[in-house]
Amino acid sequence: MAAARALVEHPRIHVSDFEARAGTRYTAETIAALQAAYPKARFVWLMGADNLAQFHLWKDWQEIVARVPIGVLARPGERVEGRTAKMAQVFRHARLHPRASHLLGACEAPAWCFVNVPMRDISSTRIRAEGRWS
Repeated sequence: MAAARALVEHPRIHVSDFEARAGTRYTAETIAALQAAYPKARFVWLMGADNLAQFHLWKDWQEIVARVPIGVLARPGERVEGRTAKMAQVFRHARLHPRASHLLGACEAPAWCFVNVPMRDISSTRIRAEGRWS
């Protein structure tokens, strides 16, 4: 927690151990618990396109899409796979144009957007394994 807090210095980002305190195991459970604990907050789920490609395998993935707007960030080598993912096909009606990504926080779910961002060919898993984030 201390290492994560040291990395983030933004007034709108709060590093917390909410999942540990809430005792949730799956993303859908965590989102439901967050919304119950903070009913006036508006949440947006951010994930990499590499996760979108297999998102339909996550527990209660359709509930996640129904609960929160989702921002999908392009990852090296995952642009096409992410855009053709099962979630992208099932919820194609809820997709925003990339130029509208700044509106996600005001959208009602389901809403999602695929955004191209500057590429770095390194995964968060690798960064953690190498100890480069602390």
